Amino acid sequence: MVDEATLEPRRVGLAPVTPGWFVVDIRKAAWMTNETFGAACVFEADEAPFPQVGYTIGVLQPGQPSGMYHRETSQEDFLVLSGQCVLVIEGDERPLKAWDFVHCPPGTDHIFVGAGDGPCVIFMAGARSDGNVITYPRDEVALRHGAGVETETQKPREAYAPFPQWEDGPPASWDGTPWKDAP
Repeated sequence: MVDEATLEPRRVGLAPVTPGWFVVDIRKAAWMTNETFGAACVFEADEAPFPQVGYTIGVLQPGQPSGMYHRETSQEDFLVLSGQCVLVIEGDERPLKAWDFVHCPPGTDHIFVGAGDGPCVIFMAGARSDGNVITYPRDEVALRHGAGVETETQKPREAYAPFPQWEDGPPASWDGTPWKDAP
């Protein structure tokens, strides 16, 4: 039998501090924000990491990339829950809207950029492996969207060096999100 995880309030929201199953309202979960990369709800914590699959809910305003254009040696999958965004994938652009699903097999270059006139909410899932390697390739389309590196690197610290650090806490507003008016 698997025990229920203990969720504790942190400055950023509720986070698991022990392994096990749990249920959490995302409005009360741990969030991070970044003026360049939007907002992210990450369901795991240092005390109770998810060893096999990572999950994030990203909220992007128009023009905000979800990160830097990259590829991983592990599978990633994405579901647009609301709003619009542009998927930059393999050097091409694809407009996405609510309920579009994106599957990225290992080695697929990709990133998302908020579009439209309000926030875009994306559910993100990625496989975990000890040997996962992330590469940030140079790509002209990604650079035009503010989501590309000038020089290819496999070092996240180099790819993200020009940008502000993530800050703990939820977005300033839930306006435009599917849960804005939820009880």
